[in-house]
Amino acid sequence: MSSIIEILKRNSLLLALIAVMIFFEITIRATGHGSMFSPANFTNIISQNSYVIILAVGMLFCIIAGGNIDLSVGSIVALVGAIAGVMMVNWETNVYLAIATCLLVGVLIGAWQGFWIAYVRIPSFIVTLAGMMLFRGVALLVLDGLTISPFPPEYLRYFTSFIPKARSGAFTLTMAVTVILCAAYLVSAIYSRMAKIKKQYQVEDATSFIFTTVVIVAAMFASGYLLASNKGIPVILILLVVIIMVYSFYSRRTVAGRRLYALGGNEKAARLSGVNTDRMLFLTYVNMGFLSAVAALVCVARFNSAAPTAGNGYELDAIGACFIGGASAYGGVGTVAGAVIGAVFMGVLNNGMSILGIDANWQRTVKGLVLLLAVVIDVLSKKRVKA
Repeated sequence: MSSIIEILKRNSLLLALIAVMIFFEITIRATGHGSMFSPANFTNIISQNSYVIILAVGMLFCIIAGGNIDLSVGSIVALVGAIAGVMMVNWETNVYLAIATCLLVGVLIGAWQGFWIAYVRIPSFIVTLAGMMLFRGVALLVLDGLTISPFPPEYLRYFTSFIPKARSGAFTLTMAVTVILCAAYLVSAIYSRMAKIKKQYQVEDATSFIFTTVVIVAAMFASGYLLASNKGIPVILILLVVIIMVYSFYSRRTVAGRRLYALGGNEKAARLSGVNTDRMLFLTYVNMGFLSAVAALVCVARFNSAAPTAGNGYELDAIGACFIGGASAYGGVGTVAGAVIGAVFMGVLNNGMSILGIDANWQRTVKGLVLLLAVVIDVLSKKRVKA
């Protein structure tokens, strides 16, 4: 019994995601709306929610660094998308030069906000709220209130194409990659556990480890099968995997990553131990600006247009994904894997309710209640620990 309770505690978010998926699948089939897990819809979920995952990863580091947030990411997406549209569509600038310029703009915006937050010590809420209005206004000025389209095919293929290009070999190649990735994850998980045991670190019990590993490998294999049954591996999925792996490694395996958690846990103690907390906080917002620019490039490619209304509400999706994924509102707690699961959770909610034809206002209501519940659970658990 105790092992079952331990499994439920350690994998509560993953189990909640599975439960929501099963609920929507049963409901969608029962109402005759098809299936959530059709190959085409599964690929669509990845495409629709790629921006949430990218922004959630960046937002996670802001939240870890003392419970800060960035309300301007949606407006940054609109502004960077506007610049991309003007350069590639109106000016016919070289695609690679336009991409580099957009990423640089994102970094500069992040540095601008990071300066006021980290060195002048203006609250992040105020700075990014001002940024939300400022960058949205600049985006409207750049686009003159108009939508720009279409983007060059050379640019679109980096974000909207599939591997392989030919449908004939898509299933075989995708399944081969899936099997390799499942095997690699299995070996990595076992090796990591054995290394921790050898160093006498505390690890989860064997039953919980086996359950978690089996669920993740099964999910990876099922996802690969659905992708293989459609068009193959989306290029955007490769970008997402690279971002997740890089930032997971940074947060878990580097000194700078551990210092970031120390900053969020107790800034004064971190500063006294030699951590340059101002610089860490500054770089956190520089990174957020960079990932916002990446999300902008993904969004304009998906819609094949740059619009002044782009990015509306994106900051709420990113913040919600982080808190649902286990990040603490007080800072110092959170994982990239949790933020990704939270983003997928939000994506499944959006997709499932859209397929069922639920009104957009009710969708917002449901997402708001889910976010509130996640924060309430975090606050109550903190109070229980203190007690």
